[in-house]
Amino acid sequence: MLHRSIRLRSEEADSEVRAGLDRIRQEMAVPGAFPGPVLAEAAAAARLLPEPPPDATDLPFFTIDPPGSMDLDQAMHLERAGSGYRVHYAIADVASFVRPGGPIDTESHARGVTLYLPDAKAPLHPTELSEGAASLLPGQARPAVVWTVDVDQNGRIADVDVRRRIVTSRERLDYDNAQRDATADPRIVLLAEIGALLLDAEAARGGVSLPLPEQEVVRGEDGWRLAFRGGLPSEAWNAQISLLAGRAAARLMLDGGIGLLRTMPPAPAEGLTRLRRSATALGIDWPEGRSYGEVVRGLDPASSRHAAFLHEAVGLMRGAGYTAFEGTRPDDPAALEHSAVAAPYAHVTAPLRRLADRYAAEICLALTAGRDVPEWVLAALHDLPDIMRRSLQQSGSVDRACVDLVEALLLREHVGEVFDAVVVDVSGNGSGGLVQLLDPAVLARCDGDGLPLGDPVKVRLEESDPVRRQVRFSRTA
Repeated sequence: MLHRSIRLRSEEADSEVRAGLDRIRQEMAVPGAFPGPVLAEAAAAARLLPEPPPDATDLPFFTIDPPGSMDLDQAMHLERAGSGYRVHYAIADVASFVRPGGPIDTESHARGVTLYLPDAKAPLHPTELSEGAASLLPGQARPAVVWTVDVDQNGRIADVDVRRRIVTSRERLDYDNAQRDATADPRIVLLAEIGALLLDAEAARGGVSLPLPEQEVVRGEDGWRLAFRGGLPSEAWNAQISLLAGRAAARLMLDGGIGLLRTMPPAPAEGLTRLRRSATALGIDWPEGRSYGEVVRGLDPASSRHAAFLHEAVGLMRGAGYTAFEGTRPDDPAALEHSAVAAPYAHVTAPLRRLADRYAAEICLALTAGRDVPEWVLAALHDLPDIMRRSLQQSGSVDRACVDLVEALLLREHVGEVFDAVVVDVSGNGSGGLVQLLDPAVLARCDGDGLPLGDPVKVRLEESDPVRRQVRFSRTA
């Protein structure tokens, strides 16, 4: 039985990982260096700061991001307001640096999103902007789109304002230190209060946030390894602030009759029926009248049976996309909602890393100011859903390929060995499923009939092919 932690430590292994990542870049057409005109325009834009809007540097904004992040889209300042709260949310004002129709704009439409690989990233914008002049780095005065959202004691949006401001972030936190300071730092205490309130309001609407850690590739001093990231309450609280701004943006767009919404259809009835069967099989209580979102909120992903249920629930979150509208809305109100948010929702909080957000924010600025939406926004609006669909599909494929590569390299020398695992998904026809190893952090196909969903099993590694990026197990007797 294998109980040790598996890492790729040698220089040869490091070279193999990097060569495999280069193959992924080539196979999946990951963008390389920016063309000369794009870099030249970015350098000029970084030097010539936009005409300053009104100053809001008196507000002590702070950021929370993964450790080492330099492309900081969001900063927040929180305060109590009567029986509710006021959220100031500053978002990097990328549009102030990008000339419509210019080289940066054209290149960003080709890229769509920032692609992250374990050894490097392919950014949406040149780093002179995304990690420099446009990033909300601490101690730097930066142009921002500042959302001011008042939240009542029930977690409902009471009022919304959005306008350009100059802001200065005072401090950069990461999720771990924010979590450590959750009872000592007044800013994080307030974030926890507002985050919990918004989570409760989400549940009351019928929304769902799946607390499922993400599998990621980590490069450290001790070599390459796989880990599960996420699950900290601080990440959930931070995500709720972003979702709040997205819901506020959607409300402005719907009231104004023009917008770009992030949408997802409701879970299909057959999917919910299957999930209910899984709950019964896993011994998870699901009373009549309770939504699956309410059930999910009471689960602990550290429990093997709960983790299996959460993996099954992911299957209900299909079909997310973007809906552009101008003048008229779709006839079906459900077509305007994001079912996991249980409300209309828009992407506006990550313009350094996601193309659509720059356009959505510009629409909201125009609607708030009572002026026409800029022509450059109108010209691109109806093309954006296809651009984002293509680029987000590419991002998902790249992420999965990188994990698959490192899984196969990590396990290559261990074919024939037996591992402890948990069955987290079962194929519809009962032949095989998905298992999660206890160590290393691998999710892989397992052959065998009648896999017991949610149960611990012992599995034998049958195949580990780095070239095909494929790992396969079978259940031992």
